[in-house]
Amino acid sequence: MSNPSPKNYPSTIEITADDLPLHCPNPLMDPASWHPRVFLSIEASGEAMCPYCGTRYILKGGPIAGHH
Repeated sequence: MSNPSPKNYPSTIEITADDLPLHCPNPLMDPASWHPRVFLSIEASGEAMCPYCGTRYILKGGPIAGHH
């Protein structure tokens, strides 16, 4: 299977607690379109947006209790 072009990536990606710690670019993205890796805090709010590419991440099940 070939890698999809960056235009085919969803602008919103749902992740689970198993995907933490969250970073962007994620492993499914085409390496040719990668930007510097940035770790995103998502546990407290249940949402995060990458400051480089604008990809929005949503934590399935919402915020994790006990995170500030």
